[in-house]
Amino acid sequence: MPIFEFICSACDEEFEEIVSSAKEKVPCPKCGGRKVKRKPSAFAIKTSGRFVSSRGGSCSGCSPGPGGCSSCGH
Repeated sequence: MPIFEFICSACDEEFEEIVSSAKEKVPCPKCGGRKVKRKPSAFAIKTSGRFVSSRGGSCSGCSPGPGGCSSCGH
């Protein structure tokens, strides 16, 4: 099942949720609101031994993920 990023229209909380489909409705974990929108997710690809993130920047071998790399900030 994929992980999607959401933002709540009521309280501006940003959160991730594992859902069975993109159409599944999820409540906000902070306020319980149902007016949440799916955000475009960042992704990373590895080319020539370097990771390039859709959020910009590249890394030489560290592992990209939510919140970025702990060693270099990507």
